[in-house]
Amino acid sequence: MEAMNETLWCVDVEGNGASPPEMVELAMVEWSLTEIRTRHFSWLIKPNKSISNAVSRIHGITDADVIDAPTTEDIADDVLRWLNDRAIVGHNVRVEVETLRRAFPDWQPTGAIDTLTLAKRLKPGLASYGLGALGETFGLSSEAASRTGQHHHSALYDATLAGLLLSHLLQNLSESEQAKALLDADFLNPSQGQLL
Repeated sequence: MEAMNETLWCVDVEGNGASPPEMVELAMVEWSLTEIRTRHFSWLIKPNKSISNAVSRIHGITDADVIDAPTTEDIADDVLRWLNDRAIVGHNVRVEVETLRRAFPDWQPTGAIDTLTLAKRLKPGLASYGLGALGETFGLSSEAASRTGQHHHSALYDATLAGLLLSHLLQNLSESEQAKALLDADFLNPSQGQLL
């Protein structure tokens, strides 16, 4: 990561249960390391296969919700316009990377910052590192809800909460410490996994 005000996109996908999942919802929230920006995008997406009852119980999205939704092909130009040549942020970002690569083979990110990795390294010893649990632990959930009008397991809420978590985790670090933490939490960095 270069400057601390670099534009990032906090991304969350809700899927159809496979690995990597076929997307049924995608949200992208523009962020810098210090603040939320104004641009955000969110789509329900019509998958090729019917949404299973098991995954509907998690995110609440059913076949009826996406019957008239665009396909990934329909939104590809819009998604790539904003995400190409940018770093993304997500909680357990591997899922977002694999899902986006499946949907958009031409996607070229510059990084993929994992807030799960970042939280485990910077806040060791917590009872849970799930996104919802971290949002509650650090008092971020209500802000994510007020910004989005949504709840956990909706893509826009989860993308926003990941951004809030990123800012919270980095807030007391020096610029050089932030840069190292981000490099170490970059899923696309070959040396990821080294200790701070």
